[in-house]
Amino acid sequence: MIAAAERDDSYDELPYLVMARKHVKEAQLDTMLIYAYAKSSKLGDLEEFIAAPNVASIQGIGERCFDEGLFSAAKLLFASINNNAKLALCYVNLEQYREAVDAAHKANSVSTWKELNKVCVSVGEFRLARVAGLQIIVHPDHLEELTLLYERAGQPMELIALMEQGLGLDAAHSGVFTELGVLYSKYVPAKLMEHIKIFWSRMNTPKLMRACEKALLWDEAFFLLKEDEQYDSAVKTMIAHSAAFAHDLFLDCVQKVRNSEIYYKSIAFYVEQQPLSLNRLLQVLTPHLDHSRAVHQLRKLENLPLILPYLKAVQKDNLTAVNDAVNELYADDEDYEALRQSIDDFDNFDHIALAQKIEKHELLEFRRIAAYIYKKNKRWNKSVQLSKADKMYKDSIDTCAESGDSEIAEDLLRFFVDVCDKECFCATLYTCYKVIKPDVAIELAWRSNYVDFVMPYVVQYTRHLHDKLEVLE
Repeated sequence: MIAAAERDDSYDELPYLVMARKHVKEAQLDTMLIYAYAKSSKLGDLEEFIAAPNVASIQGIGERCFDEGLFSAAKLLFASINNNAKLALCYVNLEQYREAVDAAHKANSVSTWKELNKVCVSVGEFRLARVAGLQIIVHPDHLEELTLLYERAGQPMELIALMEQGLGLDAAHSGVFTELGVLYSKYVPAKLMEHIKIFWSRMNTPKLMRACEKALLWDEAFFLLKEDEQYDSAVKTMIAHSAAFAHDLFLDCVQKVRNSEIYYKSIAFYVEQQPLSLNRLLQVLTPHLDHSRAVHQLRKLENLPLILPYLKAVQKDNLTAVNDAVNELYADDEDYEALRQSIDDFDNFDHIALAQKIEKHELLEFRRIAAYIYKKNKRWNKSVQLSKADKMYKDSIDTCAESGDSEIAEDLLRFFVDVCDKECFCATLYTCYKVIKPDVAIELAWRSNYVDFVMPYVVQYTRHLHDKLEVLE
């Protein structure tokens, strides 16, 4: 009878089962009777039947009714056996969403909440979808699937509202904070920075970093790296994307990097993008820099004048590269007083190169400094020649006296005779008294009629000679 009824889809013709049930207690009979009531839409009889004692397989027939779309009957069946998970899905299909939520709460199953949420999103019941979503997002494994569902449905703002509500849950995990950040980066970038500042410690930094890079949100990316103490990456990010540059933040991070190469990349970046702040950067990096390398780099970039304050600050280390750079800048700026002071205070530089550079300078004081450098390096002839050329006779006389070389001093005497400078001739005899031979001095004076000017020298020499003889006697 059952087989025939199923073959002809004639479930209204089964009152026979009711009669047969009085004589036979079989699960198949009770189960088929329930199915017949369901197919015939006799829900009242169905409800009365399942309320009475029976041996039907209610779970199985309930599943069959659900699969065939007999949701009202399935609802009664699942309710009778407290299968709240399936009951919730029945309510969903019957568009009884509030009851579906109540049943899902009783079932407390993630799969049930997911089904409920999926249906509510598809029909636009976002308020109830949010209730279901809050039960799903506390499970990290299902969060990505939920996100994909909303995005495919074209409802990212509803998803953002759901995530924002989920932040306050006791069971909220890092995935919720991270996923909300990713959503902000895609749809509401204006909110991302505030979100990061508040919850950065509870996020999956690498994942959110990738989202920020994809959305070209470099300010947010830099902040994340800084707070995560990835200072090398933070500085590299700001160098690569100058739109995210913030001077104070950059200085704060660049001091903490581990790779020293980043220091020099930062210098190049500042030269190109922030030249007026370059000295501040160098001041901060001073304890970490190889000053010779920094000078070489900036010389190559043709920006040495920018860093004069820095060079002055580190000149105390007396490094050749630094001293050469400072002296070169003083020469270019025609600051001869500072150049002279630098030469006296810091002797570790290329003396001859500097002297050669300024010995033909248009300013007299620089030519005097060149002569002074030659004198310090005991290149007496060169120094005297420079001083004579500039008529700086006092400098030439002092150089001869310091040299202790009779030949140089006597050549200078002859020079003064040639230029008819009696006073300087006399001054040379006085200053270089110890190195000038008396016969040379007297002969030059006699030949040039400078007897009056040589006489002080002769008197002094005679006195010293007398004193020596007296001691000997």
